[in-house]
Amino acid sequence: MEDRKQRILSFMRDESYKPLKFSELAVFMDVPKEDRPSLQELLDTMVQEGVIIKTRKERYGVPEKMGLVAGRFQGNSRGFGFVIPDSGEEDVFIPGNYINGAMHGDRVLARLHKSVPGERHREGEIVNIIEHANKTIVGKFDRSEHFGFVTPDHVRLTGDIYIPKDFFNGAQKGQKVVVEITKWPEKNRNAEGKIIEVLGNEGEAGVDVMSIIRAYGIRYEFPDEVINEARSVPDKVLEEEAENRRDLRHLKMVTIDGEDAKDLDDAVSIEKLENGNFKLGVHIADVTHYVKEGSFLDQEALLRGTSVYFPDRAIPMLPKELSNNICSLNAKVDRLAFSVMMEVNSQGNVVDYEIFESIINVDERMTYTAVYKILEKDDAELKERYKNHVEDFSHMKELALILKERRRKRGAVDFDFD
Repeated sequence: MEDRKQRILSFMRDESYKPLKFSELAVFMDVPKEDRPSLQELLDTMVQEGVIIKTRKERYGVPEKMGLVAGRFQGNSRGFGFVIPDSGEEDVFIPGNYINGAMHGDRVLARLHKSVPGERHREGEIVNIIEHANKTIVGKFDRSEHFGFVTPDHVRLTGDIYIPKDFFNGAQKGQKVVVEITKWPEKNRNAEGKIIEVLGNEGEAGVDVMSIIRAYGIRYEFPDEVINEARSVPDKVLEEEAENRRDLRHLKMVTIDGEDAKDLDDAVSIEKLENGNFKLGVHIADVTHYVKEGSFLDQEALLRGTSVYFPDRAIPMLPKELSNNICSLNAKVDRLAFSVMMEVNSQGNVVDYEIFESIINVDERMTYTAVYKILEKDDAELKERYKNHVEDFSHMKELALILKERRRKRGAVDFDFD
């Protein structure tokens, strides 16, 4: 499909191409009659995507050869905006009276205005909205006796959203709400919507975080099928799972994370060799052993892309049954990992390495604060508590300083100003 799209685009972008009707296009591209319905379907899709244009005379061509630009609209709090072209060309300035109902983030088509001598930037007007970006919007609710309106939180979304009285959904003046757009804005007319969720009073604990979660469409809860799949995973390493893996459970290693971290995804080990080099081990939780390609867990993780961290909470990429349990390198329990064992010399060069699947058992769950106090504050209580690892921490610091100096010599910039 993508290859056929590119062939059509290449054909239409040719300097000699003139807009053609469907029948003419099929002949020029030598498309057999039996394949023409598929060609029509593909052209319709490309028109919907805005990569080609169909004129009123039913002729097809690319936007740039018709004085049009397809791209993403970027609003501005002062009422004007820009179209960021898909082609990577210079942005197009859109004055406020030529936005014609577009909202920040929409995919649009803009018609270029004739350039005026001395004008530095391209200017135009939006003539078509290909795809609306904002199905729901988070903002502050206000009301009068007969109607209400929501002022969006996002500074690039200008213009209040009108809310008919029947669609207040119990919202009170000043509350943060989620509004679903029911009528898109037009020139000289605001968008219309209905309140689908009341987040709470502005300034109330947790409302600010939920506003961000809803505004950016962050997936907050896991579907039942994902939860069920996560719960079906064993909560400990089975004997047969350790087969064909290198056993590193004898190796001293620790995790080092923040005090509140629950998903501990990497551990470290270190040894000073007789030749003066360091044997550094980095051990990463083997999540792929439990999250199989194409599974519900895999599909959900693909949609989320990453865990999201807020000051008061974390929204994990995987359910806590995995992220905080079998896929977390918790101390004193067996875990499956990918290990990288590196030999690093006194100049910070890796002179040898191995990468392999392993089974590990972390000795201690350390925090940045505790390790700092051991190394920089000589904390006697912590040094006694973690006496089996104090020498390792010293080796880690020594190697870290070597690597930092190597980076400095290579031109690294240090933004840690005192």
